[in-house]
Amino acid sequence: MAITLVNPEGLPAVDAYRHVAIASGSRMLFIAGQVAWDADGAVVGEGDLAAQVERCYLNVATALAAAGGTFHDVAKLTLYVVDWTPGKMPALLDGIARAGARLGVTPVPPGTLIGVAALDVPEHLVEVEATAVLD
Repeated sequence: MAITLVNPEGLPAVDAYRHVAIASGSRMLFIAGQVAWDADGAVVGEGDLAAQVERCYLNVATALAAAGGTFHDVAKLTLYVVDWTPGKMPALLDGIARAGARLGVTPVPPGTLIGVAALDVPEHLVEVEATAVLD
């Protein structure tokens, strides 16, 4: 694996992600923001943040697989959430857990969550982009 995830001493231990990704691979993969579309372009989980987060993560996994990677290769995630409030955290974490269970991984690379006013279409509540490093 080209990525080692750590929470260094001196930074708070966070369960939802690791503060640092140490990359040793030679190929970088930049995945465009993934939204809650299925393969046919239909919105999945309209109005349901957890369902949309799950779908976004599954779409990221599909993109990773196309390049020969998995979530174990992800160095950084950025999540854009429409009208973010801390009250949405349980749904966000539920969607991540559901995706992780389906993929057989615990996706905890360093991440940034950014609240936004809107995304590409009104039905999309979240978008997830990833950077990965592969051997």
